[in-house]
Amino acid sequence: MNTPTASTPEPSSPAPSVRLAQQPEADALLSRSPLAALVGMLLDQQVPMEWAFSGPYTIARRLDADDLDAHAIAAHDPEAFAGLLSAKPAVHRYPGSMAGRIQQLCQYLVEEYDGDAAAVWTGAATGRELLARLQALPGFGKQKAQIFLALLGKQYGVRPEGWREAAGPYGEAGSYRSAADITGPESLARVRAYKQEAKRAAKAAKDAKAAKPAKDTKQSD
Repeated sequence: MNTPTASTPEPSSPAPSVRLAQQPEADALLSRSPLAALVGMLLDQQVPMEWAFSGPYTIARRLDADDLDAHAIAAHDPEAFAGLLSAKPAVHRYPGSMAGRIQQLCQYLVEEYDGDAAAVWTGAATGRELLARLQALPGFGKQKAQIFLALLGKQYGVRPEGWREAAGPYGEAGSYRSAADITGPESLARVRAYKQEAKRAAKAAKDAKAAKPAKDTKQSD
């Protein structure tokens, strides 16, 4: 029986070149920095995806650094860090709240992985194990963890055994469901269209469910 190996990309794998932020400098940071990728994924809620994934670059610039450092962010004064994210243009629609979440994430990485974000996945032998590690991160629920797992597999070459299955529908090849599928403006538009249609369908289902009891009540009168 073969023992699963940890999820490090093969030595010959080219360096990733992601286009999540649709901005060259921000995408270059996402391509080379595991922590930037995690922070971008954390920010990817309630704002456009390219805004979220531009955030790590903006934070690094405001810290006068070339990269994000988990130890430095974890130790940063919370009020000052919140101010850094709130400065115009703000890093997120809710910069104060997200500043706290980023610091919590970095504190966890320092405590559990000595500040090495990549260690979250390089030590995982299977997709299921990697999903569990991602779900343990502050701010990462199951859906966010599955999307990031799919992103790692599809664009960063991190593919432990069973990664597609662990990522659920986000791991499907040829899909346009999430940030994991964005490779440029065209795919960004397709993912955005999918999300908008999903929201419309969810709203229609909710409205139909709310209307049913009212109809039933009228019939029973």
